[in-house]
Amino acid sequence: MKVPAKIPAFVKLFYPEVVWKMPSHENAVYLTFDDGPTPNVTPWVMAVLEKFNAKATFFLIGNNVEKHPEILVDLRAAGHSIGNHTHNHEKGWTTNNKAYVQSVAKTHTLLNTPLFRPPYGRIKKSQIALLKNQYKIIMWDVLSHDYNPRNSPQECVVNVLNNVEAGSIIVFHDSQKAWPNLQYCLPLVLAELKNRGFVFRAL
Repeated sequence: MKVPAKIPAFVKLFYPEVVWKMPSHENAVYLTFDDGPTPNVTPWVMAVLEKFNAKATFFLIGNNVEKHPEILVDLRAAGHSIGNHTHNHEKGWTTNNKAYVQSVAKTHTLLNTPLFRPPYGRIKKSQIALLKNQYKIIMWDVLSHDYNPRNSPQECVVNVLNNVEAGSIIVFHDSQKAWPNLQYCLPLVLAELKNRGFVFRAL
């Protein structure tokens, strides 16, 4: 089943313990990037964000941070927020609770951040209960589908621009898998959102 670009309201009601969207009193959107840090891709994303005076939040995989710690240093120096995305991109629905929490804790030693996003958005209620007192669990309001090779770059642009509103948390991926779509859609999305009067905030 394909995950919709706009998360349905009933899904948000089922998981009230997590953050789906930010308050909309400011005309701001919240760009997030999952699965990095990735050589070439993450630095390119940072350069694009700088052109638009945009801050974002990067949900990093611990294993990737161990391989590329210098990119983490650069992200923090640029003023972006950092989030935990487990150590090996574990899917909560198919991972036992002990192993899942250990993966998050292992990545916490590298990042020391209160923000956590479950890979694939797949997390059990029992895992939320174990993590929610230590972490703010961040989901999303709008999914670009940049990681899906069956989606064209143009579709990724439409997925965001047709669904975004003030307070939206938008998901992109700074990964090699998403790179063909991301390099096309990210600059166009940022330009259009800026034209609409949005500002770009980190979580």
